[in-house]
Amino acid sequence: MKAIWFFIILICSLQGFASAQDAVASARSNILALEHAWDQAQERGDSKALATIFDNGLIFVDYDGKLLTKVEYMARVKSNATHMQQIVAEQMNVQMFGDTAIVVGTYRVKGVENAMPFLRRGRFTDTWVLMGGHWICVAAATTPILP
Repeated sequence: MKAIWFFIILICSLQGFASAQDAVASARSNILALEHAWDQAQERGDSKALATIFDNGLIFVDYDGKLLTKVEYMARVKSNATHMQQIVAEQMNVQMFGDTAIVVGTYRVKGVENAMPFLRRGRFTDTWVLMGGHWICVAAATTPILP
């Protein structure tokens, strides 16, 4: 009889584990989709789409080390001085910590800044938090990858 109860408890535990794994996989998938949406919105200069991705308290560490708030980041997107024509995420890894996710990856961006074309590669770290049932980016940092 003890063996039967042990087996039932084991099956229930495994079902709970499988459902937790499904939730983590779903969260990772959602976050990766948001990362790609961020790139596409950045390419289009779509500040409305970006506004829904970022928390109002966003802190962004730019590739040159400058700290930007959400307002400053959005102003840069609207600026005619910099236009990112193509952004490609080369790799991304999502680590889950409960209702927080850290995405680390590399990217390549082609664009024009102050009428001068540029091509950059960098590494990024983005921090996402589940708020009100939606994932939102609260912090991000980019670092150049030097040739």
